[in-house]
Amino acid sequence: MTIKAAVPQIPQEQLTPELLRVWSWHRQGLGGTLAGADPATVLDRAGWARSVGGANAYLTLFARAGIRRPEADAALAAQHIHELPAARGCTYVLPATDYAWGLQLGHASAEASVKVLQRLGVERREIEDLAAEVLRVLLGVRGTETEALDPRGIKQVLGDKVRSLGEEGKKKGASTTLPAALGLLQADGRIRRVPVNGRLDQQRYSYVAWQLEDSGQDDEAVRVRMLERFLCWTGGATLGQIRWFSAFTVAQSKKALAATGAVEVPTAAGHVLWMLPGDVDELAGFEAPKAADIQLLSGSDSLVLLRRNSADLFDETGAEAVAGMSGSALAADLSDHPIVDRGRIIGLWQYDPDNARIAWWTFEPASDGVLVRVAQIEQWITEDLGDFRSFSLDSPKSRATTIARLDALRQR
Repeated sequence: MTIKAAVPQIPQEQLTPELLRVWSWHRQGLGGTLAGADPATVLDRAGWARSVGGANAYLTLFARAGIRRPEADAALAAQHIHELPAARGCTYVLPATDYAWGLQLGHASAEASVKVLQRLGVERREIEDLAAEVLRVLLGVRGTETEALDPRGIKQVLGDKVRSLGEEGKKKGASTTLPAALGLLQADGRIRRVPVNGRLDQQRYSYVAWQLEDSGQDDEAVRVRMLERFLCWTGGATLGQIRWFSAFTVAQSKKALAATGAVEVPTAAGHVLWMLPGDVDELAGFEAPKAADIQLLSGSDSLVLLRRNSADLFDETGAEAVAGMSGSALAADLSDHPIVDRGRIIGLWQYDPDNARIAWWTFEPASDGVLVRVAQIEQWITEDLGDFRSFSLDSPKSRATTIARLDALRQR
């Protein structure tokens, strides 16, 4: 008979918002524990980096391990990391160990695109036949000087096999049958898309043939694996936060949580966190570092995005400072990028490419540590990226009002 080790009981009153903020910071590798790690290791330990054509993935790697863009791009080119549709069908940058089961999680998104076309009168067989033709074309260019083809190039080769869906299709976000076919192939690991300039902070892609082996696990086992990873990345999460990230049903979530051995841990704020027993044990002996540790992070960094709980990372001073701001910095999704000290958001920032500088504001007078880190990130963005976009449609023009607002708040 196997005897399970007892899980430490942490007094509820000890699990304050202050302690849990630092705990999350620690579990995210933002306290120096990932210094010197390679890109795949960072994403394995801290969690998948959200990618929507913005620079979040680059800052995720630089903040935790000092990884510069050339090293990140080299890891992408070598397929040590890759951008794939995973949880909820959303795109993240994953380490190679997670490709197969991550794609399995995102397969429903590809199927949803097929259903849209079916409602437009396109039979599934037509989409599958087109997918087979796309794969044939991409296999045919393998080994040539141009191994990748963009959608326009694929369409030129296939001609009338790619059907236009007219105005009605455009209204549904499906102007032709090609994107759905590409989605099915990518979800099955038969093709992969590569950025045309080798960078993660853009959304222009070409496609190459791929032969990714499947995970070898059924969907139930993959859900268990996802929640194990998610709880490791976050150090604990509520059922609502788990369901938001995973898109699992309540029944699926609870079954997978039971399989992980996770336990419920009440907090001083009245929330109940699901935590892995080993994490409860570590948290019971965890001591928050006393020295300030300043980071400038993306508004979609894993620290805030995995649980979509940015409001929890403001203390009373910070909450009062941003309460009246347009765009609501206290919303589930941050309106600006955060300046963070050991898990607590102490200010906000944006990059101003026209003047190669960071516009920033802290809720209280800035320390020397803030000034140093702002200068470091400013130099890194200027040298490595040239700009820092939140998402593909973000632009210096769209940021102008926010930059002016941060400048004005800082000068008050």
